[in-house]
Amino acid sequence: MKFGIFDQVDATGQPLNLQYAQRLALAELYDRSGFHAYHQSEHHATPLNQAPSQSVFLAALAQRTRHLRLCPLVYLLPVHHPMRLAEEICMLDHLSNGRFEFGVGRGASPYELQSLGMPPDRAQAAYVEAFDILQKYFETDLLDHEGELWTIRDTPVTMKPLQRPHPPMWYAAATADSVAWPARQGMNILCGGPVAQVGALSERYRAEAAKAITEGGTKARDDALIGVSRFVVVADTDAQALALAEQTWPRFYDNFYKLWRKHGTEPARLKLATDFAGMLATGQGVAGSPQTVIGALGKQARDGRLNYLVGQFMFGDLPHEAALRSVGLFASEVMPALRAASQDWL
Repeated sequence: MKFGIFDQVDATGQPLNLQYAQRLALAELYDRSGFHAYHQSEHHATPLNQAPSQSVFLAALAQRTRHLRLCPLVYLLPVHHPMRLAEEICMLDHLSNGRFEFGVGRGASPYELQSLGMPPDRAQAAYVEAFDILQKYFETDLLDHEGELWTIRDTPVTMKPLQRPHPPMWYAAATADSVAWPARQGMNILCGGPVAQVGALSERYRAEAAKAITEGGTKARDDALIGVSRFVVVADTDAQALALAEQTWPRFYDNFYKLWRKHGTEPARLKLATDFAGMLATGQGVAGSPQTVIGALGKQARDGRLNYLVGQFMFGDLPHEAALRSVGLFASEVMPALRAASQDWL
């Protein structure tokens, strides 16, 4: 069992330089505490993400950490030039001494795509083409590609990543039907949806990977990370943790929906409860003493046969000291207990 962090770097209401400083301090704690990887989202034109350039932010984290792996989850491929993105991936892999990983995705918000000049109805085609170019970049020394959106002719590939043929890749999975392709690509997956979806998603991934391995000729793996991301607050008592979670949730909730509300709509898939009690009910949120969190996350991991648990420990306007305490308790008490218990289902 491995443990990670997911961070939207959403607006806290503090000066941005202070928010960055506190996030970097948290990253140092994650690094000291034995977490596997730090995952960061990409969003634009919304307070849901105050660090929209993941490469810039993760370059800073690379210099403040020594063991923690760093992973955009995901890069929105339709809004990046794939050649330039491949070069940034190479740079970050070397800057981190081979601790870089990356996820790929199309983008869930049409308004964010439009803000960067990408028509939403072309996003899927752009995603497919950009992924194809990335694959070619890692596989060749001379890049040639002629497509609908990008033409790259006779271009030398002068940089390669430290990890060959490329850093590990990730996919954000929303439904069981969405995992067949990443399973065949050998990608790790992370789900953020309600607990009711997790078991079917995990089972389908393993089935698709096993089938692909049997057929041969694919990149499928039987050791991929299959995980969930949960909002987590740990405190000395259940009452303290629940109070903190309820107090900080309204700001995160507003950050999440603000751009959607501007356009009078809401996300089609990922839904958030209006209060943290609702997040507890769906399993998307966990708050309590270490023993309570061990019980809640242990059940989810056991039922879903998960080998990766990712906590979103800093969200909304949770006080920095409370986040430090939460992470410290999680690392010292929750992680060892769940790692030992996971031998029963892994």
